[in-house]
Amino acid sequence: MESLPDAAAFATHLKNTLIRYHGLGDDEWRVVKKAKDVTVWRKPSEEFNGYLYKAQGVIEDTVNAIVDHIRPGPCRLDWDSLMTSLDILKHFEENCCVMRYTTAGQLWNVIAPREFVDFSYTVGYEEGLLSCGVSLDWREKRPEFVRGYNHPCGWFCVPLKDRPHQSLLTGYIQTDLRGRIPQSAVDTAMASTLANFYGDLRRALQSP
Repeated sequence: MESLPDAAAFATHLKNTLIRYHGLGDDEWRVVKKAKDVTVWRKPSEEFNGYLYKAQGVIEDTVNAIVDHIRPGPCRLDWDSLMTSLDILKHFEENCCVMRYTTAGQLWNVIAPREFVDFSYTVGYEEGLLSCGVSLDWREKRPEFVRGYNHPCGWFCVPLKDRPHQSLLTGYIQTDLRGRIPQSAVDTAMASTLANFYGDLRRALQSP
């Protein structure tokens, strides 16, 4: 097992980074995709030479049910069409772990399958939850995958006032896919992937 960060300090720094993103003004974002049930914005990332994406939409379910589908665990593989495997490498406590997961190829495999090793943390936020993560520099690599890197990412889920069975889900994603990919392909994939994520999640929550 590789050396791991001080989980408590690492988790606090990650949480504070996501809360800062969540407080950015509307004028800092540019809409890149608008569908019936989800809007996606982006702005230049402060972490790497790419974009920080923001996605937002209302989901018909409770905060706990939604976040249980998003955070690392068996639920995620059942419905996320992009994710092909997920393994928990290390548990720190119930809401904090290191996971390794792989994703399918995208855009007719212009973007080849990727592998990520992320530190994941879920914590209370206002009346809801924040589930956030960031990649680790994990030395062990598998040759059949390109190793991608998630800069601080996260999902805020809070109940709507007077409608406790509806929740506002807001995500912040900044993924360096690495490899030799045109930036235009990355931009197309990220905006579409985030919009599809909401559709897949809604269908999973509605299924019996």
